[in-house]
Amino acid sequence: MTRLILLGAGKIGETITHFLQASGDYTLTVADQDPARLAPMAALGATMVRCEFGEPSALRELIRGHEFVISACPFHLTPAIAAAAVDVGAHYFDLTEDVASTRRVKALATTARTALVPQCGLAPGFISILAYAMTRKFDSLRDVQMRVGALPVYPTNALKYNLTWSTDGLINEYCNPCEAIIDSRVHETLALEEVEAFSLDGVAYEAFNTSGGLGTLCETLDGKVENLNYKTVRYPGHRDIVKMLIRDLRLGQRREILKDVLEESVPMTHQDVVLVFVTVSGMREGRLTQESFAKKIYSKTVDGKLYSAIQVTTAAGICAMVDMMRDRMLPTRGFVRQEDADLERFLANRFGQHYG
Repeated sequence: MTRLILLGAGKIGETITHFLQASGDYTLTVADQDPARLAPMAALGATMVRCEFGEPSALRELIRGHEFVISACPFHLTPAIAAAAVDVGAHYFDLTEDVASTRRVKALATTARTALVPQCGLAPGFISILAYAMTRKFDSLRDVQMRVGALPVYPTNALKYNLTWSTDGLINEYCNPCEAIIDSRVHETLALEEVEAFSLDGVAYEAFNTSGGLGTLCETLDGKVENLNYKTVRYPGHRDIVKMLIRDLRLGQRREILKDVLEESVPMTHQDVVLVFVTVSGMREGRLTQESFAKKIYSKTVDGKLYSAIQVTTAAGICAMVDMMRDRMLPTRGFVRQEDADLERFLANRFGQHYG
């Protein structure tokens, strides 16, 4: 049995706990600052601990003795939790989409005796594993386009959107700068810009720049691809309303107010769909060739409990990476990128199979 501690008992944390506890291969402890979040998870059979995450010495003592630590906490706690994991010699995993936090994790990894594996969810996360595996089929690359969306199956409001995961993370994606490779050079681009329209299975969508979804692919593919970009998928009209809130009303500079407005006005839902769409073009056997991957993943019932598609895909991503580390299928020391994972092994994993 592998000793593992999960920090953060929110919507994704609950799903991670369910998956790992049901596997029978992990002795699991779940810690959170809010006892109200821990209470409904006690029935899953993990050990529950209430702990403040702001004190470094308390974090080290909390993590000490565990082989793995997973952070499902807000991104601003990422550096402190990663540092504590390094100090006590635990392998570290997180779900952050925040670029600055990931850079701090990478810096910590230079002297770590263990592996630090950030950005393990859907996007960043699985999308990087998939896109990188697709690029390996080409002799040279021209364009890599990555599109991901978590959408309500039944949109009913003007935003055509329901909350399905962290509101802080959502706002982060809409407000922070984005990375892209344009004409073979790495650039910083604006979120909410470069809107495009497309359809899949007869349904109309829009896509636009958002922050963090590329993970480390800009660095990995720098000098190897002409154009690389990531965009979030929504139903048409969503981006214009969000841009009005964030730019015209300047709520991007008052994020706590924006968070309160969204959480008070936009309901969450378990009836969602995750859309993954990747297109790669380049030279193969002397001919310009294009290959695409498109998939929709819906909410599902696991052991009698309904989980949203974003819960399932995000939890499956990080649990599969933990499993692969446990089975020595990933580097066991230093900074580990998502694209270091083999796609076939990921999809064959008991948790990765949720993407199948």
